[in-house]
Amino acid sequence: MASHRGRIGPFPRWTLAVVAALLVVAGAGLWFVAAGRGTPASDARTPAGASTSTPASPSASPSGDCVAALVAKLTLEQQVGQLLMIGTPIGTPLNAVQPIQRYQLGGIFLAGRSTASAASLRQSIGQLQAAAAKSSGLGLQIGVDQEGGQVQTLKGDDFPPIPSAVNQGKQDDATLKAHTAEWVGRLKAIGVTIDLAPVADVVPASVGKANPPIGGFDRQYGPTPEPVAADVATVVTAMQGAGVLATLKHFPGLGRVRVNTDTSTGARDDLTTADDPALQPFTSGIAAGSAAVMISSAAYPKLDPANIAAFSTPIVTGLLRQKLGFDGLVLSDDLGAATAVASVPLGQRAVRFIKAGGDVALSVKLSDAGPWTEALVAAAKDDPAFAARVTESATRVVRAKVRAGLVRCGT
Repeated sequence: MASHRGRIGPFPRWTLAVVAALLVVAGAGLWFVAAGRGTPASDARTPAGASTSTPASPSASPSGDCVAALVAKLTLEQQVGQLLMIGTPIGTPLNAVQPIQRYQLGGIFLAGRSTASAASLRQSIGQLQAAAAKSSGLGLQIGVDQEGGQVQTLKGDDFPPIPSAVNQGKQDDATLKAHTAEWVGRLKAIGVTIDLAPVADVVPASVGKANPPIGGFDRQYGPTPEPVAADVATVVTAMQGAGVLATLKHFPGLGRVRVNTDTSTGARDDLTTADDPALQPFTSGIAAGSAAVMISSAAYPKLDPANIAAFSTPIVTGLLRQKLGFDGLVLSDDLGAATAVASVPLGQRAVRFIKAGGDVALSVKLSDAGPWTEALVAAAKDDPAFAARVTESATRVVRAKVRAGLVRCGT
């Protein structure tokens, strides 16, 4: 039965989603899927400029002039802070308070695994938001890895087990949508604003468990592009409909590699091209309105023979931005502890990612906030073209925060 999912008549459902999205873009210029902000702790102060009204409707989009005006008020250091999502151990989330205030960080990633109660997590996240209010005045994007299966940051009585993507892919569309909305609602209720999911990678049946980062953990929705594309669109729509931003990962796909970028070097995909069918889940998720795309740290010689994807202008700007037309947030995979980037000087990892066209550099290590801030500020002061890139990315970050209900923009 699963083999027939994702089709409407003779056409794949993802193709219809693409057509629908293009019609919306043609008629309205810009489109956004509403994502409400998480519920802060009762004692947390609302960040300056944060919205206290109901999040915008799915068809609403923030004024470009309004977002630009918000960004224009930020210092260079504040703009740079918006380009960072730094990890803090989820067991001790308040370790991030001082770095948030010192480096005016724009995002926090809750790293590790936790069985803490929803009430305690909501209180801690509220305190992190209060810290942001004292620095940049902009609400924080709060991210987690809540995919399901073996990749589920939050567990326990308030966060029941989520099936792996392999098992989610066996569900019919209505069940998958309802299931996703239910567990995403639990994230929104504690103040999580962005989930680093869904996985859009296609792991061919011929590769399967020999693919360590995805197939080895059953993180893929299936072995062929078309059904995976349908599932990804369903999950993105349900997730953002429930009020949490979605992140397609790991562009342009980790399903064929035989090495895990987190633990090894040499992850390489010699097959992927700019017209590869395995890109269908990403185009489907983009058409469904995904707020973000995460870039992998593997090499794709047919796309860029010189750089891994995270540092590749042809992949990030050429393929994702220009060819696929994505103008949302582009996040890196972990550039802090991942072995794949260990040979690159720490500060240069963030600089090279932003220079390639990325928006938010992610590290699971709280200690990276300082070196990354210093490197990005120095690069911007030294190179006007890079300073313009910082402002461009800060604008995308603030626009996403408006979309998430974290920042007020206009009336």
